[in-house]
Order: sequence, then structure tokens, then C-alpha cells
Amino acid sequence: MSGFTEHKSDKSERRGSGDRLLTWNESQAMLALVRQIARDVRQHRQHLDRLRPEADRLERLRHDLNWPQRQRRYQLQDEITKAEGDLRHAAGELEGLGLAVLDDQTGLVGFPTLVNNRQAFFSWQPEEEGLQYWNFADDTVRRPIPEDWMKPREAAPKPKTKSRK
Repeated sequence: MSGFTEHKSDKSERRGSGDRLLTWNESQAMLALVRQIARDVRQHRQHLDRLRPEADRLERLRHDLNWPQRQRRYQLQDEITKAEGDLRHAAGELEGLGLAVLDDQTGLVGFPTLVNNRQAFFSWQPEEEGLQYWNFADDTVRRPIPEDWMKPREAAPKPKTKSRK
């Protein structure tokens, strides 16, 4: 069988994806919850990226710093520790939902699924309105989701039973 499959599996190749595999509809339904968490992940990463250059510079010069510069160095260390904890917490929330942070810089989140019996993700980031892309777990190339993957799956027909009269 080629293309998207709803087959559930207990194997996971990527940290944060857990044992859960999601359909497009299940993943799309989670976006309202995931949206703010993904923004938080991205904001915490960007905050860390702003703090680290100054902290690195002050660390290199630590032996020659005056007292206000030393205070700033200690303050930056505390801010970095807090921001790292906040980032871990937000990423942990997504991982607790069975999702993976694919890129904390952009807030890219992966919803685990299978494509052609290979681990894959429906991938989404905060600027996107809906779930429109996917990628294999071992590949960063995001591909558009084919329309037929987005259609609700019909339930298997129920077996007919004899009625008692």
C-alpha cells in the first residue's frame, strides 16, 4: 500500500513521538491546543539566543570584569537557566501529548504518523493556519499533504446480525 496509512504501531524512532500515531484529522483537531505551546517553545528559544552572545562575551572576560559587569554576568546566568527550564517545560508539554519538537527555533511541531509504513510527521509551525505539510522522521524536507489524506476515513462496515423475533 502506498501513501498515508492509519495503521497504529508501538515503535517510535524519534524522541517525543511516543507510541502514538495520529491521523491527519486527529492532528488537525489538536492544533488549537498546540498553537500556544509551540509559540512558547519558539519564544523561549529566541530569548535564549538573544541572551547567549552577551553571556558568552562576559564569560570570556570574567577575570577582567568590574562589579556591575559581574552582576550582569550572574543575572544572565540566572535568566539563561530560567529560559532553558521554560523551554524544556514547553517542549515537555508537547512530548506529553505524544508530539515532537522538530525545530525549536521556528516552533515546528511533528505529529507522528506513518507514510508507506515509515515513521513520519505531519508538521506544523505557528504561522501556518492549518496542518498542510508532512515529512519522514529521518528527513527535514516538508512536503504538501495530499488532499486525499485529509478526507475523513469511513468506518469499516458493521457485520449484519440476525435479529431475534
